[in-house]
Order: sequence, then structure tokens, then C-alpha cells
Amino acid sequence: MEKIICGIQQMGIGVPDVQEIWKWYRKFFGIDVRIFEDAAEAPLMTMYTGDEVHSRTATLALSMEGGGGFEIWQFTSRNTEKAKFDIQLGDYGLYVCRIKSKDVEASYEYMKNNGAEVLGGLKKTPHGEPHFFVKDPNGNIFNVVLEKTTFKDTNFPGKTGGVAGTMIGVSNIEISMKLYADVLGYSKVEYDETGVFDCFSELPQGDKKVRRVLLSHPEQRQGPFAPLLGPTKIELVQSLDRSDCKKIFKDRFWGDWGFIHLCFDIQGMEALKKDCEENGFPFTTDSGDTFDMGEAGGRFSYIEDPDGTLIEFVETHKVPILKKLGWYVNIKKRGPKKALPNWMLKAMGLNRVK
Repeated sequence: MEKIICGIQQMGIGVPDVQEIWKWYRKFFGIDVRIFEDAAEAPLMTMYTGDEVHSRTATLALSMEGGGGFEIWQFTSRNTEKAKFDIQLGDYGLYVCRIKSKDVEASYEYMKNNGAEVLGGLKKTPHGEPHFFVKDPNGNIFNVVLEKTTFKDTNFPGKTGGVAGTMIGVSNIEISMKLYADVLGYSKVEYDETGVFDCFSELPQGDKKVRRVLLSHPEQRQGPFAPLLGPTKIELVQSLDRSDCKKIFKDRFWGDWGFIHLCFDIQGMEALKKDCEENGFPFTTDSGDTFDMGEAGGRFSYIEDPDGTLIEFVETHKVPILKKLGWYVNIKKRGPKKALPNWMLKAMGLNRVK
């Protein structure tokens, strides 16, 4: 089977209290459909958790408006550790999560009026689209961006959907492009700008000179969940003024406080493994066969980008459509490029948490 990147499945977010922050994500982003909730040990991730097996609870939630979901992740065997330094623009790793909005101005007003910590005002991207930054109660920064594709109109007043991509701090954009453009298919450059940007002025070290490149995928994504996950973009940011950039997860574990990984829904794991190896990004973790997540199952793997940022791949084998009735779909019995029917994907919305 060939390599198929179906879309961003989720942004992993390490938190001190899953249920508390998920209430906030439901209120401000409308990410209110629970796909699974699983408490277990993470024995395959010991190379990123101090060579010890740690326990955790994880909730995968998404919005039926479309976009990727959140895997909201909390250690249960230890405290969730914050970075011991202030994370700043240009530091290496998943710095900002992009959230899709079909009406950015309306999203801005909704968040302001309902008490979210909005960072500055409405600004414009280098290619003229409105956007703004907002910070969650744990200090994670989200960039609300224009994306008019909608899977289902949920009438959410904030006009937002799920994950529309990410902003990643890198040490060298050209080297990072080998992964994000060549392997992951974000080969279209939407803009490539260098300077000091007004829209970054409210971010820590946002007054420093950077190069920023926004990448998109020219081909429409295919696969079982592609219509729901939708199009996404990745912005690479390289600081040109700072000499003190740090890895965001320096001296911390995967699963600690912040954006812990970017996860892609894929088909054809063996072909992807070969492609990653040939391009210098070998799998660092591979579950092999089917890894059971309680209510879901699949094969997962991880690679590191050139600065050590963790990228996860999940080849879904089993997913709950309507848990109350015990209704699951076996993805392995379907064509890898074939999307699940819209009515089936929409049925997942019956797992909504109000």
C-alpha cells in the first residue's frame, strides 16, 4: 500500500487537569465530541518519559465543524511539569496551534465577550487574511485563522472548528522543509516573509526579526476521515535575532505541559516508514500491528523533526461511531483512499458532551 497522509488527526496537549481544560475548549472552540477516553500505561514511550513506564489518561475530542481534534493528555503517575523558562517566539517546537474559523471577526468578538484571554487585536497575515491569538488557562497559545471549509454546521456561536495546523519554531527552515514539504506533503508556499511582524507584537519576543513560511498541501487529502479533518497549514518560524532559542520540551517528558506532539492520520504505515527512513527521519517508536486504545485501535509511530519536535502517525484500524450502541467501524476492510460516508462521520457527533 502507498503512503497516504489523510490529514491532521489531533494536536496532543499535555495538561494538569483534563476535564477542567476540556470545559474551556468546549466553551471557546466548540470541540465537544468525545471519540475516546482511555486511562492506561504508556510502555512504548519510555524513551521520552525518562526510561520509566508512566500512566496517563487521554481524551480525544473534536468538532463536527471539521478540522483536527485535541488529544488532551494528563499524567496520572506523576505531576505534569511546566517548562522552567518562558517559552518565546522562535523557540523550537510546537509553539502555537492553529484553530479554524469560518468568520474570524465573529470568533474574535465571541472570545472577547466571553472572557477569553485574547492577545492583542485582529491582525492580518502577510497574505491579507484576518487572524488573532488567544491563550488558554494553561498558557497555551492558539492562532484563530480563516478556513471556510466546513464539515457540518453545528451553530456554534464562536464560529470555530478544530485544528487547522500549527506554528512550529525551527532552527533552519530549509532543513525542516525536507520533512514538512517533502515527506508530509506541505509543498505549496503560501508566503515566505522576513521581518518584524506587527501581528506577533503581543507574543513573547514577538518584536524580534524572524523568517516565517506558511505551507499548505496542494492536493486534497484522501482517506477514511479526510472530509472531517479537512485542509491544514503549517507555519515554520525561524528567529533571526535570538541566539538563546531553546527546545520547548528541554529537560521535560513527552506528556508534560504544552503541545506534546502533532499527530497525522495516515494509511500505508510501512510505505511511510520507508519514506521517512530514506529522508533521514526514522521511526523512533512503532507500536506494530494493532495497538488497543480501549475504545479505538490502530498502529502508531513517532518521528522527530530536525529540532526534535515529535510527529505522531496513526493508522486507524478500529474507531467508535456510536459507543452507546457498540457500533464500531473496521477501517482495514475498506479501501485506504476511500472516505467513510458523510452520514457515518456525522453519526460520531452523537458522542457530543454538552
